[in-house]
Amino acid sequence: MEKGIVALLLAGVLALTGCGRGAPPAAGGAAQDTAAITVITAEEGKGKIDAGGVTVVDVRTAEEYEEGHVPGALLVPNEEIAGTPPELLPDLDAPLLVYCRSGRRSAEAAQKLTDMGYTAVFDMGGIIDWPYETESGAFGS
Repeated sequence: MEKGIVALLLAGVLALTGCGRGAPPAAGGAAQDTAAITVITAEEGKGKIDAGGVTVVDVRTAEEYEEGHVPGALLVPNEEIAGTPPELLPDLDAPLLVYCRSGRRSAEAAQKLTDMGYTAVFDMGGIIDWPYETESGAFGS
């Protein structure tokens, strides 16, 4: 009985502090807001790209990017996002669509970017869920 009360109290504390927010939506789920981070599906990301006005940011390594990436994506490796805004992303208010391979690094990068002051960050998760066209080649070539 005592364990049940502790679990209930812990769940209440977590709910009040906002822990657990920002998890990716279930398959086919709708977008979720977490501060300035919005978790979106590949389909929603494609719609934003097609509508224009969003900067697509690949946070994988240069080698992964070269193998295949969303057309027009900028390469800003997650490991290089720290402290100050990346040179390729000078506008803190520009909508950023962030992705990686599976979603872990994109979530980390989205949080780091938001912590730096970016106001419109969309976490699209992983390219493994991207059913659309990709292109290969090194960044900037």
